[in-house]
Amino acid sequence: MPLANVLLVDDEVPFVETMTKRLTKRDLRITSAFNGQEALDKLEKDRSVEVVILDVKMPGMDGAETLKEIKKRYPLVEVIMLTGHATVESGIDGMKLGAFDYLMKPCDMDQLMSKVKEAVAKKRQHEDKIIEARMKEITSRRV
Repeated sequence: MPLANVLLVDDEVPFVETMTKRLTKRDLRITSAFNGQEALDKLEKDRSVEVVILDVKMPGMDGAETLKEIKKRYPLVEVIMLTGHATVESGIDGMKLGAFDYLMKPCDMDQLMSKVKEAVAKKRQHEDKIIEARMKEITSRRV
């Protein structure tokens, strides 16, 4: 079983192909998308995605817009923003919009893997709390 299901979103095809190979070797299941709309379509079809690695600068729907939509539609999915054009402001903006974290491209693979593991743990912890709350609600009705 893979460590996590990750959606990698970037408009640069060679980057996506290279990262997919490198992350798959590290026991992640990678789905790729080359723009924001494709990412949203893939999330709609595959509800098992736990973490999105999202490029900030993309034509059309950029990373910030895509992040807003992901958080609106799938609030538990964690998003790690990636950019080659990092500014402190865009990092802060991404965090305000609900990004789990923010990394510079090219990013260190160990650092990225560490962030993915943290993001997966956070998502699973939220899901467990929701299940626990629902179970309490169900069991309290029977009394």
